[in-house]
Amino acid sequence: MSIIATIMNAATGAPIQKMTFGRMPRPGAGFVLATGERVTAQRVDVGKPAPGKFVAPIDVWVTLPQ
Repeated sequence: MSIIATIMNAATGAPIQKMTFGRMPRPGAGFVLATGERVTAQRVDVGKPAPGKFVAPIDVWVTLPQ
């Protein structure tokens, strides 16, 4: 089962993109965004699923390179 996560900008709090992972990402894991930028996960938040739903929202917080 794949994990669909929202990649969030840690500096602004704005969503950057949706991304699919083969397994739950861990803080410190590096990956490449659709724009070609290499980022590292700083924080992974798992929310509560909506009532009657099974899928929980997952946010991966990253800092974009300057």
